[in-house]
Amino acid sequence: MAFTNSLETGLLEVILSHPAFTCVFLLATLAAIRWYIRDSYKVDGFGEKHVLITGCDSGFGNLLARQLDRKGFRVIATCLTEKGAADLAAAASPRLKTVLLNVTDSASIRGAVEFASREVGGRGLWGLVNNAGRSTPIGPTEWLRLEDFSKVLDVNLMGVIDVTLQFLPLLRKGQGRVVNVASILGRLSLVGGGYCLSKYGVEAFSDILRRDMRHFGIKVSIIEPGFFRTEVTRLDLIEADLKRLWTRLPQEIRDSYGATYLDEYVKAQEFSMNLLCSSDLSKVTGCMEHALTARFPRTRYGAGWDAKLLWIPLSYLPSFVSDFVMRVLLPLPKEGRNH
Repeated sequence: MAFTNSLETGLLEVILSHPAFTCVFLLATLAAIRWYIRDSYKVDGFGEKHVLITGCDSGFGNLLARQLDRKGFRVIATCLTEKGAADLAAAASPRLKTVLLNVTDSASIRGAVEFASREVGGRGLWGLVNNAGRSTPIGPTEWLRLEDFSKVLDVNLMGVIDVTLQFLPLLRKGQGRVVNVASILGRLSLVGGGYCLSKYGVEAFSDILRRDMRHFGIKVSIIEPGFFRTEVTRLDLIEADLKRLWTRLPQEIRDSYGATYLDEYVKAQEFSMNLLCSSDLSKVTGCMEHALTARFPRTRYGAGWDAKLLWIPLSYLPSFVSDFVMRVLLPLPKEGRNH
């Protein structure tokens, strides 16, 4: 044993003292320093730049709108409801403008484009933040119908695509930025329903858009938040929708899961959300702000400790590892316990 330890120590000393190791270490250090400095460069003239944000009634969009407004940006905040728009306007400076927008309605989007065109004039649009989204219906795939998938996909994916396409002429004029809110669930499918599908789609759409539009000076960034306390993760809404899905199932299907499965599933959701969800939304809006203000914005931003330390690393591991994690977190159906 002593001989083995001595041999290992000797080999380590040889490796560390080797000129090649020293060269690699220095190059890596210089590269890290260069990246840090480059990452810190900012654009100027915030007061002349217009940024349009979708989904500003609450959550990330609401906080980002107020955050950018304080920085001096000319924010165009879109809200789904009149109350959301009025509350936000009351909390911001007169620079911030609000407009109603339903991202699932092309006519509503056209109206927002016309409003933004009047606001930006000949300068074009500096930033488009596609933040609007919904999570429910989610649940075991067998509990869902096609329209349940469509409700989520229409907002989270088709809405993002429609909004982006209609605003591209203004973005080209301003050689601006597109910031799309995906999720770590765009890397790992952890729950059934349209949410994961939509976020995988946002990732793919954003990658293609970035490559297509870089020739015209438009930069595209993807935000990949972990779990945060927003309307999307409200447990009461998720639980109520799960009960709706459960009650409409045929009795034969419910029997195969077991009478206690719904309660166990809800408790598992509550445990996971309470353990993982962060209330510090600025971790996400800080990434959004960097994507809009950095001279060299990043392609992807992981937001939240769980995204950086758990979910993103897990997405690179073999699938059986994430499958095991989900078996631990979620209950087994009654019939599944025999397989």
